[in-house]
Amino acid sequence: MRNTILSVLFVITLLCGSLVYFVPQIGTIILLSISVILSLIAIYDSFQTKHSLLRAFPLVARLRWLFEEERDKIQQYFIEDNLNGTPINREKRSVVYQRAKLQKDTVPFGTQHNVYAKGYEFVKHSLFPKNHHDIAGERVIFGSDKCSQKYNGSIINISAMSFGSLSKNAIMALNQGAKMANFAHNTGEGGISPYHLQGGDLIFQVGTGYFGAGKSVDGKRVFDDVIFKENAIRPEVKMIEIKFSQGAKPGHGGILPAKKNTPEIAKIRAVEPGTQVDSPPSHSAFLNFESMITFIQKVRDLSEGKPVGIKFCVGNNEEIEEMFKAFSKANNYPDFISIDGGEGGTGAAPMEFTNYIGTPLVEGLVFINKLLIKYNLKNQIKIIAAGKAIDAFDIIKLLALGADSIGMARSFMLSLGCIQARECNLDTCPVGVATQDPDLVKALVVEKKNVRVKNYHNKTITAVKEMIAAMGVDSIADVKSNQIFRRRKDEEVVSLEEVYK
Repeated sequence: MRNTILSVLFVITLLCGSLVYFVPQIGTIILLSISVILSLIAIYDSFQTKHSLLRAFPLVARLRWLFEEERDKIQQYFIEDNLNGTPINREKRSVVYQRAKLQKDTVPFGTQHNVYAKGYEFVKHSLFPKNHHDIAGERVIFGSDKCSQKYNGSIINISAMSFGSLSKNAIMALNQGAKMANFAHNTGEGGISPYHLQGGDLIFQVGTGYFGAGKSVDGKRVFDDVIFKENAIRPEVKMIEIKFSQGAKPGHGGILPAKKNTPEIAKIRAVEPGTQVDSPPSHSAFLNFESMITFIQKVRDLSEGKPVGIKFCVGNNEEIEEMFKAFSKANNYPDFISIDGGEGGTGAAPMEFTNYIGTPLVEGLVFINKLLIKYNLKNQIKIIAAGKAIDAFDIIKLLALGADSIGMARSFMLSLGCIQARECNLDTCPVGVATQDPDLVKALVVEKKNVRVKNYHNKTITAVKEMIAAMGVDSIADVKSNQIFRRRKDEEVVSLEEVYK
């Protein structure tokens, strides 16, 4: 095969050379130049020793890498249908785009879902539906009896995404959109950048690397009271979130690829630019539940009484119940718990952690909600649930299972124009959302995308109210798990209350 390919290229080059000889025009010269270049590449391929496939199939084998490079796009555009795309299918992506752009989001000719398939979920409507304009409950108060600066937040907020993971234009558009629609924007563990300070409410996340809340001492990241307080008392900061783990890589720590670690980002995080930044897997500021509770109160005091929460993906159930016992024993606790599902997304995570570690959101949410009830903390600790929620049904289902608010990351990325190219870890995001490449970042026009962030939030809130009204319920806060149904077998439909006891 190698000899055949080289022979064909040799013949083509001879023919092009003859054509130039008899018809010396610019077009024939270009053809000859192309054939010579391709022949030289083929000769190089046939003698190199690194790639067996190229050695056996010079030049032609390069098509494999081309198609492999564009595989996700080819599959998305030409192969997948509206429901089988992953991680977020086309139907879900489309509804985000439509609501962000204020386009028609109705569906023609009926559902494409198989309503008789095992696992199909739905809500039952009332013969006496309400007017959705009268539905209450789109805001929730964060803050336990240990908190002096309670926060009145939306039931839908932007989940944690750092500057570094996302571009400066993406961060600005998200924060400005949050300001326009009066909801909160989680900073992610990368700290507070100037691009977060566009007037939108902030949830200041403190991760294991203590970026924006600490410094490096002898090569170890440590919490620093002065650095933390300087950021925590900012008027834009409404809540503090102490991150234990995230759903995409629980127990691993965050990863900032070297290509994304620009001098500006390195300065904000107080790290060396151009290097991969790996956050530690665990906190150095506390070692057990007792010292964790002390740290939570310390953070609450330093922030002058703002709500302080903890974020984790549910892991060992016995270990987490021990934490709740410690809350009860100390009579001190966080103001909210952010639960990240194992299906959560990230720009960079090891495959095994993404696929096989961490409890999926629904099971984790149900477990935490039961513990809050068991230890009489449901009225003190709010739950923020995050794990691929996109549309109104996703939100209502999580609220019915115990969540008070929903954190959404990838859906807000889609509202910015994300096309699910899945290049977040390569610094080549084609729409300027998850990259630090200056030319690609310019593609994202803040003044256009901030409005789409606002639109998506507001239209989704409206969609939630419309579903709640159709169910005959007066308030979003009143939806219960016995109002959400799942087909468990061909002829058996049960409520989620029965499924999760």
